[in-house]
Amino acid sequence: MPFMPTVGTLAYLWDQQTDLVLMVRRDARPDDDHFGKVNGLGGKLEPDEDVVAGVRRELDEEAGVRLDELTLRGTITWTNFGPKLEDWMGFIFLVTTWTGTPPASNEEGSLEWIERTRLLAACDPDEETRQGAGLPMWEGDRYFLPLVFDDDPRTFHGTMPYDGDRPKDWVYERL
Repeated sequence: MPFMPTVGTLAYLWDQQTDLVLMVRRDARPDDDHFGKVNGLGGKLEPDEDVVAGVRRELDEEAGVRLDELTLRGTITWTNFGPKLEDWMGFIFLVTTWTGTPPASNEEGSLEWIERTRLLAACDPDEETRQGAGLPMWEGDRYFLPLVFDDDPRTFHGTMPYDGDRPKDWVYERL
């Protein structure tokens, strides 16, 4: 059967001077599949929209910012993801320069500047360190988020099959 995913973008605004990353705490709608989780910003592509135009539009809508400098850090396919067992193809961006000031919240929840070290601690393989970071994220995020912020300039390309709320595997390569 052919892979026919929803195509989306995910972006992390990183203020390098303060070492803070803008995240959304999905706390606005209890019926949200991501409710209670802390995520990067982004969303689904619209018809006839390329991935860069899509991430620019999403960050304008969700954070009121215009992206000036962004880098494609990777791509990920997620299968059987979340409560609806959806298939996704995601383009993951790191944004280091933008214009505008994000509001305190948007339709999906509260926007929060989180210390990058705390975000990476939430990705640590040691469960105690992860829990100590106190960031409720999708379990699979801990595998790819360190790649978004590392010094390797190569783009990663991975696949992460899910079983609902839990990743079953994570395989990637860099080009």
